Amino acid sequence: MSLSRRSFLRRSALAGAAAGLGAADLASGDGATTADAQRAGLREHVPFDGAHQAGIVTPAAEHATLASLDAIAPDRATLLGALTQLSGQARALTAGYAFGQHDRDEPPPDSGMLGTRVTPDALTVTIAFGASLFDDRFGLHDKRPAGLVEMPRFPGDEIDPDRAHGDILVTLNANQRDTVLHAMRELLRPLRGALAVRWTLDGFLSADRGPSARSSRRNLFGFRDGTSNPTGAQRDALLWLPRSAGWAAGGTFQVVRVIRQHVEFWDRVGLLEQENMIGRDRDSGAPLGGSSEFENPHYEQDPKGERIPLDAHIRLANPRTPQTESQRIVRRGFNYHRGVDAAGQLDDGLIFTAFNRSIQDQFEVVQKRLAGEPMTDYITPVGGGYFFAPRGARGAPDWVGSGLQS
Repeated sequence: MSLSRRSFLRRSALAGAAAGLGAADLASGDGATTADAQRAGLREHVPFDGAHQAGIVTPAAEHATLASLDAIAPDRATLLGALTQLSGQARALTAGYAFGQHDRDEPPPDSGMLGTRVTPDALTVTIAFGASLFDDRFGLHDKRPAGLVEMPRFPGDEIDPDRAHGDILVTLNANQRDTVLHAMRELLRPLRGALAVRWTLDGFLSADRGPSARSSRRNLFGFRDGTSNPTGAQRDALLWLPRSAGWAAGGTFQVVRVIRQHVEFWDRVGLLEQENMIGRDRDSGAPLGGSSEFENPHYEQDPKGERIPLDAHIRLANPRTPQTESQRIVRRGFNYHRGVDAAGQLDDGLIFTAFNRSIQDQFEVVQKRLAGEPMTDYITPVGGGYFFAPRGARGAPDWVGSGLQS
């Protein structure tokens, strides 16, 4: 039987689609399909409770939202009740749950945007407090952790007050975008009389494109980001406040800097100049003159900056001297895209997040070293703030920040 031209084209299209699906299945490896991998990710559970909050040293998932909240509670008891409920909601969401509708004339117990079975999806909810929470409104002045202040303006900052600071910062992170959006809705729904959204920002990680499982993801300038994060015992010593910190022991300070990257300007710069500004090979992530991302740049062998310029970003941020080891920070960054601005320029950038034991002795020291670096011509900090992330909750009925009630 002869085929009409329309039938032939339709069958060819279907065959092409089938071939494409087969290639995708093979590309996922070990016979597992992309859908199988996604379902496995949906089952991944990161406990909300623990000695320290999840989402600080937990490996970052693909999607994030930062939500800064203002406390509008009429009194301290209402505020603390809201914080207790916030932890309870977060505990349930990160564990996953199923629900039904008992009375169809009543509002459903959940938005339902994920269906009636909510899977954990590696969701983490990190709760932190800004300096403004400890003003005179709630009688918490004597609870303010030493060193927690409102983020100052640094040279080159153009901070938008509508996208900065806040009483409470909630950082959501999960494998899927809808998991993060659902968590935001369910966390805020019962708290509207006590907490109001001040600003939010969505972030994402670039895809893991290798070449190895350890390879850092790329930022929107095309360079690998987060290569030299401290690990293990050194990391812990740089993060967690000691027992002498009282109720703040086991917590850490969270610095958020929303940094707009002027990508269209950057894209007109020669690759050699880009690499000299960063101090790394764009493709491999290796320090200039090296061959792999995690190599030590050995600045002592290049005292005049003939290989890695003296004002290169990586050299200023982490000089790798015995004197600067205690100034290192733990970075957890996400890219963002907010469309275009009024001038039609892409509004892209980095949600730079740093965790450290002392803002003044770590982050601010590094920030001052970076002042005037060549890359400042291509970036503008526009938002963010300083926050304190208390220790983790010990399990119901404990809650993040419970030390505030004593």
